[in-house]
Amino acid sequence: MAEIYHATATAPVNIAVIKYWGKASTKLNTPTNSSLSVTLSQDDLRTITTASCSASFDSDALWLNGAPHDVSNARSQACFAELRALRKAKEDQDSSLPPLSSYKLHLISENNFPTAAGLASSAAGFAAFVRAIADLYELEETPTQLSRIARQGSGSACRSLFGGYVAWEKGSREDGYDSIAVQVAPESHWPTMRAAVLVISDAKKGVSSTSGMQATVATSTLFPNRANVIVPARMEAMKKAIAEKDFEGFAELTMADSNSFHAVCLDTIPPIFYMNDSSRAAVRVVEEINRCAGKKVAAYTFDAGPNAVIYYDEANEDLILGVLKKATDHVTGWSDKYSRISPKVPDGFNDSLLAALSTGVSRIILTGVGSGPLKVPKENALIDNEGNPKSST
Repeated sequence: MAEIYHATATAPVNIAVIKYWGKASTKLNTPTNSSLSVTLSQDDLRTITTASCSASFDSDALWLNGAPHDVSNARSQACFAELRALRKAKEDQDSSLPPLSSYKLHLISENNFPTAAGLASSAAGFAAFVRAIADLYELEETPTQLSRIARQGSGSACRSLFGGYVAWEKGSREDGYDSIAVQVAPESHWPTMRAAVLVISDAKKGVSSTSGMQATVATSTLFPNRANVIVPARMEAMKKAIAEKDFEGFAELTMADSNSFHAVCLDTIPPIFYMNDSSRAAVRVVEEINRCAGKKVAAYTFDAGPNAVIYYDEANEDLILGVLKKATDHVTGWSDKYSRISPKVPDGFNDSLLAALSTGVSRIILTGVGSGPLKVPKENALIDNEGNPKSST
């Protein structure tokens, strides 16, 4: 049997605090506005992908969480083509290199979080497969250069090629060449940033991000002002807040931008509802925490789904998690690591707000800011000797 070449990488989830919504070009997957995100720790949320190729493989193939998935779609093929072209250029310069660019690819990918539940699974997924193929091909491109490729698979995937705090600059070129991700600050700059992910629904969302964006761009009267005026100003203000580790500024911008994003969804024809009653309960609980604290110590944000992500600084962990634990102590996710947290609310807290949150949350994921993609030792690859997924048994 022909030799099987492989490399394995992990990639993180990122959750935007200045949201990407709307495509300037559906073909190039370029955005109508820039965005900025926090990369979350891979200890809690990550995709692991083994990329392999061999002269013996008949076709490109992908297995996601053990099940075959189609890779004939335009987005996947665009990423493959770009990466193969970079490898082919290396091979043309060095005839001793094996012709990996001409071989079919097998990708085996696993998430440790629900797919298509609003937890940025496609971002981590495409970032992991671009990073793994780049390692397989021994490419020397920088994360920013690779972000241009990952963006074509899933827009927000370009941000998952970095750790810490990451901007996706929308760019201005018609060919999309300058629509790339750059690191605003590494995780070491503000390592005390924490996030509580309230999983309100594991179900696949009713309106996909892609179709939702297209509808918003086409019909929302609020959208042009958001994309052209509001977001550019917020991008600069958010970069400043991160540089200064100003949590109150960070929180104000994060919540305002989440509200703005969901407002344009509601302004779409027909309206798009990603948040539900439990999502809105999380908003009210965060606002009540901040009212009792006398300042913004927690910030909610919602992507294209009902799940709440609540950012806070480690200094206020006992307060924020105390309230969340009182509402959600019964759900999965409160590991022994958080046994010291007492389920309680501060003086004057309207604890009647907790009931709606208590019934709607199915699990909690407690995490923080983390690193970008990581290489995985070859012995931990997900592939067997024939180029297929290893049996989980």
